[in-house]
Amino acid sequence: MAGNTTNTIQPDPKIIEFLKENAVVSIATSIKNQPHSASCYYAFVEGDNYIAFKSDSDTRHIEEALQNTRVAGTILPDKIVKAKPKGIQFTGTFMKADGAIGKKAKEAYLKKYPVAGIFRGDIWMIELDHIKFTDNTLVFGKKLLWER
Repeated sequence: MAGNTTNTIQPDPKIIEFLKENAVVSIATSIKNQPHSASCYYAFVEGDNYIAFKSDSDTRHIEEALQNTRVAGTILPDKIVKAKPKGIQFTGTFMKADGAIGKKAKEAYLKKYPVAGIFRGDIWMIELDHIKFTDNTLVFGKKLLWER
């Protein structure tokens, strides 16, 4: 079944709800044709359509994302229902959480994970530019697409 593509400023409300209610993002990077992935707890910065997460700057995924800021990733539900799969695949641009949007990202992350403030690491962001949301809870093969 073909997906519905939305080129509006904001993703479909179903996509936003899914991004807000889940916790772990898998981020894929690639340098010199060598792929790598990492999983991180994240917070969604609604309205600006960023994913904010915390990680040490000396990790492989951060080092690679600083070299090649184009990243991809997936988000699955915290609790998977095998008969009704849903999830997100995305691409975006990686950056350090700086400036006004960085402040907003840090606030969103620390609001969702207050204890994270006591651990070392920096807040990073992914500006989402393409989302494919699969939601088989209503209709099998239903896909919603969004592009910035």
